[in-house]
Amino acid sequence: MSSRLRDKIIWLTGASSGIGEALAYQLSDLDATLILTARRADALEKVRQGCANADRHIVLPLDILATDLHASAYQTIIEKFGKLDILINCAGVGQRSTALQTAIHVDRRIMDLNYFGPVALSKLVLPGMLARRDGQIVVVSSLAAKLALPGRSAYAASKHALHGFFNALRAEIGDQGVYITLAAPGYVRTSTSHNALVGDGNAYNQLDGDIAGGMTPENCAAQIVHAIEKRKAEVYIARYEKLGLYLNQFFPRLFRQIARSIGKRRPC
Repeated sequence: MSSRLRDKIIWLTGASSGIGEALAYQLSDLDATLILTARRADALEKVRQGCANADRHIVLPLDILATDLHASAYQTIIEKFGKLDILINCAGVGQRSTALQTAIHVDRRIMDLNYFGPVALSKLVLPGMLARRDGQIVVVSSLAAKLALPGRSAYAASKHALHGFFNALRAEIGDQGVYITLAAPGYVRTSTSHNALVGDGNAYNQLDGDIAGGMTPENCAAQIVHAIEKRKAEVYIARYEKLGLYLNQFFPRLFRQIARSIGKRRPC
């Protein structure tokens, strides 16, 4: 069956591993054309070679924190393809340290990558989409946007901020042909805990039990692709942890007690 994403020009950040890598393979299977972005060109090239129709996709290395380079990267896309149909903001970093343990420069780094990076890229591509009255901006957020847990203060703040910004943006442009999709996964079996930042800014370099027992990146990516195809406003992708959404909404005191107990069990 033909997909609405066929022949769409899609810029995918965080494409070198995890959910982003799984998205790359599934989107290429739907005959989309991909611009694969992350910091490491070699890792991106490996992903490109693993995609269907590898020759139609390009590798565009970029550090999302280097906002002064965003415009030239976008210009490269426009010069090659003439337009951009979909931006998928998938790059991000986790956290494994309490609020008091976390140096303020680490809070800023997490916010810069998880929040300001997607906002900057989205503001960059949005005028072209609005001019054509056609486009979609996708943000891979987290269940932490709704469920703030111990040891994740800056991470949760960055994901909360994404929902605030993009929900407001959707209200501003909702009748102009550009769609906003927020996808919020729970635990996914990726290297996110290894790469997560601890209080001094170093990597955590450990595999969390919750992450190890999470859904596969392929399962998560399939649900995100479905949400993109259906142009859904918001989707929560999780298993048992989704129960926390309902507890927080209808039994907030119980959820707070559970969150405190999680904090007592965790080392950070």
